[in-house]
Amino acid sequence: MKLAALVAAAVLAAPHAAEAFCGFYVAGGDQKLFNDATQVVLMRAGTRTVLSMQNNYKGPPEAFAMVVPVPVVLKETDVKTLAKDVFVRVEQMGAPRLVEYWEMDPCAPAYDELERTRGGALPPPTAVANTAPTGDFGVTVEAQFTVGEYQIVILSAKDSTGLDAWLRAEKYKIPAGAEPLLRPYVESGMKFFVAKVDPAKVTFVEGRAALSPLRFHYDTEDFALPIRLGLANSSGTQDLIVNILAPGQRYEVANYKNVTIPTNLDVAASTKDTFGAFYTALYDRTVEKNPGAIVTEYAWQATTCDPCPGPALGPADFQTLGADVVEGGGDFVLTRLHARYAKDIQDDLVFKAAPPIAGGREHLVAGGRLEEGAVPASTNNFQGRYAIRHRWTGPLACEKPVRGRWGGPPRGTAGGGVKPALELAFAPRGAVKLAEAVLHDVPEIDLVVGPARPVDPTAPRPASDVGSGSGSGSGSDAKAGGSPEKKRGCGCAANDSTGLPLAFGGLAWLVARRRPRPRRAR
Repeated sequence: MKLAALVAAAVLAAPHAAEAFCGFYVAGGDQKLFNDATQVVLMRAGTRTVLSMQNNYKGPPEAFAMVVPVPVVLKETDVKTLAKDVFVRVEQMGAPRLVEYWEMDPCAPAYDELERTRGGALPPPTAVANTAPTGDFGVTVEAQFTVGEYQIVILSAKDSTGLDAWLRAEKYKIPAGAEPLLRPYVESGMKFFVAKVDPAKVTFVEGRAALSPLRFHYDTEDFALPIRLGLANSSGTQDLIVNILAPGQRYEVANYKNVTIPTNLDVAASTKDTFGAFYTALYDRTVEKNPGAIVTEYAWQATTCDPCPGPALGPADFQTLGADVVEGGGDFVLTRLHARYAKDIQDDLVFKAAPPIAGGREHLVAGGRLEEGAVPASTNNFQGRYAIRHRWTGPLACEKPVRGRWGGPPRGTAGGGVKPALELAFAPRGAVKLAEAVLHDVPEIDLVVGPARPVDPTAPRPASDVGSGSGSGSGSDAKAGGSPEKKRGCGCAANDSTGLPLAFGGLAWLVARRRPRPRRAR
């Protein structure tokens, strides 16, 4: 399979660390580097792909390099450095979110039923090439230039053994076993992007290098992501989160099974303090029931969100992430895909366009129940959303109280807002039992909470009337479908607790959003 892709790199890991994907870091000398926070954003329009990545590492100030397979020879004008804050906003937007709702006074006048059930999205807030072969290794330096703190070299190679030898001859201690992983990329004609860092230009903050994020773009018919090369650094399971921005278009994988994360789950109040651990348990259960699947966690127009854990993305963010070099931008959809894999993975990720899906909203369907699963839609409105609901405990001063109307906290009540799952890289696995955290059965992952589990009778989802949706998005092996009455839906990564995390380490945001009364649950 010819793969036209490039993406983030992974590190030369410590003996028990399990981090790395797509490329790898090679250190000068015998020093080991640690990568515990990586974000990847791909912008795709037509045949153009723009790859933006942020990598933080812990390690010595000696020079090291990042090696990433790329489909073409990149020029200096194709590569630039970025500010870091845009990655925080992208992560917030696509992260699974926890919301708190309070039951409104059952005797208060009902607000417009149409407004209560519409469940739609909120409106948006306001180089000189050196083509001579190097040494006797069959390696050619196709281009070399400097961008920010990075000294960049683009290489081509006749064979993987020569490329492996060239890197070692240049005093880079590459991971053992890298040559077989380099081989398919060399044989398919891929080039190699080597971004060496000048430590004299790097700022260290509390022992961590504050590297500028890198962005580069290229044109190719294929839309794929090389992940096998990063296995050279891995000693275990790896997590990979891919954010894709595309004009009006959701994406999924073409060569693996696709599944959507179970969503619109009501959870115990204790989940507020263990949300990261809860979500990793839910994710692991989903993958256990769908071996080898890539999980869709978010697909939504990037300029809106509901509920919003932070500001929506705007024109400046799109320009930063590649809109300045792609055509047809403006109505971007943000897709968030989550993969967890080990050394037995066979193929890189290949992406394909997918039809819109919806789910995970406070949207009532027949019988006054919340929608279930990922369902076909005209607009992408899917998210991972989990709710804590507080029952009305005040007096009932009317003959016909209306139960199950949810909104924000009453005046004088602490709490509320939206909590995104941003510290998943550090969330312990096995710390939460799903059957104790979730308040109702989740058939799509064969989760039964048991008869002893108390169920809130005011919830909009009767315990005896749970749908049987599969929760699968449309994909190469699974399609979104079923009636709204039987599907659930709404819209990062963590490593084994013995290893350093790969993705989204060290980011934690809690953004409260208050609304004037009357409040409408989202």
